[in-house]
Amino acid sequence: MAYGGYGGTGGGSGQAGRRFHPNQRTVIIAVVAVAIIAFLLATSRITSVEIIYFLVLVPSIILHEISHGVVALAYGDDTAKRAGRLTLNPIKHVDPVGTLLVPAVLSLSGLGAYGWAKPVPVNTNRLRSPRNHTVVVSLVGPLTNFALAALMGLCFVLVTPLATRQGYAYPGLISQIFLFAGIANIVLGLFNLIPCPPLDGASVLERFLPERMLPEYYRLQPFLMFLPFILILVFHNEWSSLIGHVVNWWSGLLV
Repeated sequence: MAYGGYGGTGGGSGQAGRRFHPNQRTVIIAVVAVAIIAFLLATSRITSVEIIYFLVLVPSIILHEISHGVVALAYGDDTAKRAGRLTLNPIKHVDPVGTLLVPAVLSLSGLGAYGWAKPVPVNTNRLRSPRNHTVVVSLVGPLTNFALAALMGLCFVLVTPLATRQGYAYPGLISQIFLFAGIANIVLGLFNLIPCPPLDGASVLERFLPERMLPEYYRLQPFLMFLPFILILVFHNEWSSLIGHVVNWWSGLLV
């Protein structure tokens, strides 16, 4: 998903009862999610393949977000660095809904799993060329996923015997992890290239908008939050076909 703009909403007023730190809430939700998944797996309601896909999807989402902050830093904005977001610590990035709940539900639904981490804060006004560098900062997310897919494919080839890669034997656990990590990153990369907010592909659309139209465009963005998911539901067959073609092409390179 697209990185976050500079700033954010303030915290709510104090409430009665014990309040959990955001990191504590994330840990609690993660523990509950793992417990639920373990129960579903033990009762054969989900498969080990679905578990592997979900587990490799989460770090892929996090690396996608970190890449936004790293490139923003290279172009002069250290907002993400000062916020402590250029770290591999997953607790700093996990969004309980977007990183855990939504991918888990979608992976079980058969619609393909997507998700998001907490948006990395970027102050586009601090970039050396705001309109041009904003596009680069946005698109580096999907490019990171495609680079990870290439790396996972290479790792799969290195650890998997040729006979298994040709389909004569079922791949072992390590091979499955690399295989599904590659597929997860392909799906994430393609999903984020959809040219509508809040996805990274929208930055290309934004770059070609006349500057006078940008304030209205920014006002509309919050209302378009779920547009990508609606589009995928409406054009599910076309989207599945695109994913299938790209994954089949990538898989063909591994033999």
